[in-house]
Amino acid sequence: MAKKPKKQQQSGGTPATVALTAAGTAFTVHSYDHDPASASYGEEAAQALGVSPDRVFKTLVADIDGTLTVAVVPVAGTLDLKALASAVGGKRAAMADPAAAERTTGYVRGGISPLGQRKRLRTVLDASAQSHETICVSAGRRGLEVELAPADLASLTGAVFAEIGRDSRQPSAPVPTQRPD
Repeated sequence: MAKKPKKQQQSGGTPATVALTAAGTAFTVHSYDHDPASASYGEEAAQALGVSPDRVFKTLVADIDGTLTVAVVPVAGTLDLKALASAVGGKRAAMADPAAAERTTGYVRGGISPLGQRKRLRTVLDASAQSHETICVSAGRRGLEVELAPADLASLTGAVFAEIGRDSRQPSAPVPTQRPD
């Protein structure tokens, strides 16, 4: 059973929270006890924080034509690599090697934040974020999230908004029905 999240204001001590504080951006830090056995970091965060998975966004690093690119999509869905490539004018997209993503961002997998990265990467934020007053993203370590306005996240990361996410709870194509013989 997930423990009750701890709520803190403007603290956390990660490069992400330092960047937010330095920019004077309004944000709230939410922490929870991370379960190493959890199958999905994002789903775990949504459940622990009691927030809809549509408002908790995961940070993924992809390789677009040889250039690492950050995609920020709801944990309730999946990343559409073709749409991501199109959003940045690329042709081929694949998920980045986890070691390269960690080395480039300065964060460990499951704790990669779109904010305060070691090397600033191109960033694309799923357009669905604009339908929420605030969203949650990783604050730079497992068990730590920051809640902020999507426009602030886009401004601080230089992100563009594009439809790059797919809702994984709904089939992408209609399922054929069988007729009785």
